Amino acid sequence: MRRTLGIIGGLALGAALSQFPEYAQQYTQRLSGAVDELRIITTEFDIAASAAGLSREAAIARYTAAGDSFIEGRGQSMTRTFSRYAELSAMLNRIRSADPVARVTLLPQYMDSEIGGRALDDFQPALSMSPEGLAYGGAGLVFGYLVTSAIVRFLLLPFRRRRPREQRA
Repeated sequence: MRRTLGIIGGLALGAALSQFPEYAQQYTQRLSGAVDELRIITTEFDIAASAAGLSREAAIARYTAAGDSFIEGRGQSMTRTFSRYAELSAMLNRIRSADPVARVTLLPQYMDSEIGGRALDDFQPALSMSPEGLAYGGAGLVFGYLVTSAIVRFLLLPFRRRRPREQRA
């Protein structure tokens, strides 16, 4: 019974852990899409500023000095867009350059909650056949088996049959 429950626990944890590479891949795709869109916005702004003979900073300064709350608000919005683009680009580069083991720690550390939440909303579990997915699944299987087996063994201790002691002569 202990082995059967251990195998069931191992399979359950293996299946759960094998989902991490799939979620990481879906998150990375969404992050990449966000970076691509922010790159377009940033590039278009820089081209327009350059066509007017301005640097990005000078163009933003013109927004600020406009004296119109709407225009000033657009300047502040563009400044936030540039910051977000830089932040998400750096995050994407770190995730892409990480090896599978480092990705376990990097993804939660550098997770953007907005993008991560949307990725989770649309997440579709899948059996990842990549080496990374198989490694996570295998590690989960072994760890789950050991933990479940130990818990079952502990819970069954009070019901264990005791062997009679042999008497010494």
